[in-house]
Amino acid sequence: MADPFLYNTGERSHYGCLGHEVQIEHLKAYVCRPSFSTDKAVIVVHDVFGWQFPDIRYIVDLMAGHGYITICPDFFKGTKPWTSTDHWADFPDWMKNHDPMKVDKEADVVLKYLKEQCGAKKIGIVGFSWGGMAVHHLMLKNPQLTAGVSLYGRIIRDSEERYRLLNPTFFIFGEKDHTISLDQIFLLEDKLKQYCKVPYKIKVYPGQVHGFAQLKPEDMKPDDKPYIEEARRDMIDWIKMFV
Repeated sequence: MADPFLYNTGERSHYGCLGHEVQIEHLKAYVCRPSFSTDKAVIVVHDVFGWQFPDIRYIVDLMAGHGYITICPDFFKGTKPWTSTDHWADFPDWMKNHDPMKVDKEADVVLKYLKEQCGAKKIGIVGFSWGGMAVHHLMLKNPQLTAGVSLYGRIIRDSEERYRLLNPTFFIFGEKDHTISLDQIFLLEDKLKQYCKVPYKIKVYPGQVHGFAQLKPEDMKPDDKPYIEEARRDMIDWIKMFV
């Protein structure tokens, strides 16, 4: 299995985080709050590199800067995330022990924390890659999530139930993502037209590879920067529209 990232994850720049870590029941989490009081929150679901990966913490801080209590829990529950030195041939076995469809318990823990400890009344969710798959799953299962954004989450086609979203969901993909074909994206759109009863959106960003939208500004390549920034604006606009 080839490395699905064009950008070398071992050579990302350092990031000084704005938030802090907390313990919530059996989970550790990274939290960042806006400078003012709010009852709106966003859960960020990390990719295979886990909740401590600098790019994900940058996204948490970015969402907080737009006025949301933002939290990224460790959905791997203390187990080892994927690293840039691991072998992609081992990835299928690793995924068997890190199933993005088995995040319901953790999501419930975080939702309870946001409501009871942070006073959140409207809660959205965004997820990247592995996290994008988790978001797709949760938007089918958990009505407490007001809106979701799934960024390049691999599309799982197991039944028509995969398309009956409970609340508004936005799907972001890169045109050059070799883990998700354009045919798969077209099929997703066709199925959502048939089965989905709530607002949804699918958008493909030209020339972009898997993992493009969470890059920090100093790690962006000049040709990709406009599309990365556009995807982030679109993600935030979707959350602002519904949360």
